[in-house]
This record gives sequence, C-alpha cells and structure tokens, in this order.
Amino acid sequence: MRKIKKICVFCGANSGKDVAFVNAAFHLGEVLGKRKIDLVYGGGKLGLMGCVSTAVAQHERQVLGIIPSAFTVNNLVGETCGKEIKVATMQERLVMMMELSDAFIALPGGFGTLEELFQMISWAQLSIHNKPIGVLNINGFFNGLLSFVDHAVKQEFITPRARKILISAITADELVDKLQAFRFESDPALSKLKWSPSSSQKEKLDLTLRL
Repeated sequence: MRKIKKICVFCGANSGKDVAFVNAAFHLGEVLGKRKIDLVYGGGKLGLMGCVSTAVAQHERQVLGIIPSAFTVNNLVGETCGKEIKVATMQERLVMMMELSDAFIALPGGFGTLEELFQMISWAQLSIHNKPIGVLNINGFFNGLLSFVDHAVKQEFITPRARKILISAITADELVDKLQAFRFESDPALSKLKWSPSSSQKEKLDLTLRL
C-alpha cells in the first residue's frame, strides 16, 4: 500500500453549474483532512479550488497554494487558504506541484484543469514520475473524457499499459483508496530515458514534451 501524505488537486476556478460539484469538492477536502493528507493546489479561493482548500484547512491539515505571480496582481484569484509559493510561469508551477505531491486528483474544471491532468499523465508515461493520478467522476462529468481515452486505446494511439495510469472513481474515499493501491507499470523503453534534475536542484528541466 502506497503511503500518501500530500495530494495535489486540479480543479476549476469556477463552481460549475451543478451544486454537486461544490459539495463533492468540500467532501474531498474533508476526506483528505480525516485521512491526515495535506493539500497542494493552484492557490486562491475561487470556485472548486476554494472549496477543497477551505475544507482541508478546516480539518487542520496543511494547505499549499502554488500560484503564478501574474495571478496575484489586484488580488485576481483571492487569498490562498494556507501557505503560498509564487512562481514565474505556469510550467514552473506544474513542475513544483509534481515534485511536492505524492498523488494527483482532478475534479471538474475547464481547459486549465485538463491541461494539468494530461500533463501529469504524459509525464508518468515518460517515467518522469511514478505517482498515481485519478479523476473524481462526479455525476458522470468525466464520462466523455474517459470514453475518448478508451477510444484512443482502441485506435492504438494509447497503449493498454499507459491507459492504466488514469484512475477514476465516483466517491472521494474510493478514489483515495485506489491511489494508495496503485502500482506503477512503466514502459520498458520509456523507462530508460534519462531526465535532467529539476530547476529546484540543478538545471531547469524542460518538460514540454508530450506524446
């Protein structure tokens, strides 16, 4: 069983049309808090991001918001609930999220959430990290996305091995259980790739490659 101390949550800066999204975000924060898991997220207090971070903080767990400096001008996204780290670029933000987290969860969101989710999946496929990644499929929000991924497998653009990287569940407890039970299965060829140390250690890492 994998030990998870910090989970990074990707989600919308909007609350969405269905109140179930807000309720699920709060509930996820409660589940993380009760399981003594800290939160890493994109900072601020807007939308679902604010919901999950508030719930985690209310359960006295650590909350870390990693936010591009551009978003802090004129208090654009509101005050981060917890500690805040400012970075220069979106890419730097995502690299830091990867380094500081043990697992990743995506809640409903827009293009930014999807970019973050698929960036983490592609990095796992490339053996840049081996951390579990899941979506909380609230009211079938991710059904279309999961169907598309399965279609890409059938069309042989995604391998069955790579498909296993993306986990899904309909409840927060089930999803965290699946993340803890996840066993990474690397591609024998891609696992031989040598990646440079991250910017926080030596040279700045270029992780823009996507498959």
